[in-house]
Amino acid sequence: MTAAPVLRVHDVRKRFGDHVALDGVSLEVRAGEVVTVIGPSGSGKSTLVRCVHQLEGIDGGSMYLDGELLGYEFHRGHLRPLPDRRAAAQRGRMGMVFQQFNLFAHWSVLRNLTEAQVAVHGRTPEQAREEALRLLERVGLAGKAEAHPRQLSGGQQQRVAIARALATNPRIMLFDEPTSALDPELVDEVLSVVRDLAAGGMTMIIVTHEMSFAREVADRCLFMEHGRVVESGTPQEIFDRPASPRLRAFLSRFSQERVLEENTP
Repeated sequence: MTAAPVLRVHDVRKRFGDHVALDGVSLEVRAGEVVTVIGPSGSGKSTLVRCVHQLEGIDGGSMYLDGELLGYEFHRGHLRPLPDRRAAAQRGRMGMVFQQFNLFAHWSVLRNLTEAQVAVHGRTPEQAREEALRLLERVGLAGKAEAHPRQLSGGQQQRVAIARALATNPRIMLFDEPTSALDPELVDEVLSVVRDLAAGGMTMIIVTHEMSFAREVADRCLFMEHGRVVESGTPQEIFDRPASPRLRAFLSRFSQERVLEENTP
């Protein structure tokens, strides 16, 4: 991977009152690379992807998508926030999948997938419908175009949300704990879609608490704690040869919890 990064995050900082959510986070993601982010609750994982998607403003540092500064512009020698319209255009080049599905309950699945294509990206209704149907087939929901979210399982709703994020042909996909709101038996149907995206070369950042999945799908894995990237490396380095005592303790706790789950009647 020698090309310029699709996404570059440099020394990003974010506070919520007295709480430091991100404390100088830096990373690069190159085309086709899958980066998984693990860590305890409150470590800054979700805040990181929300800042990249400009759902949260940053307090310091910088972020670039294909070399373009995200969220700000230079004006008379100073940085100022982008106008809402231009910030929305930048967000439109990134796909975001949330913990909750964030579908419009009163719209059909098809309209959930076509509305932004037409209203924001300027496609014709016919083009948007064709792309929506193609993506629904890709995520295994070809027969659900006219259904409403309430008629779908949680796993199906999350697959619709993934299709919606893909409909704008994003440069990078951001996943914020995409299975955390699902019943355990529905998790794998969502993870299988993400595996398919990874196999197809989609550039992704995936925040997840599914350790086996994080190891399996990643080219690179980050471990975060207290708003910092504590370790970064290949899945083998992170999971087989963790360098820090904190990462070793974190992985050990998950191993113990898995053993308990497997032995619970």
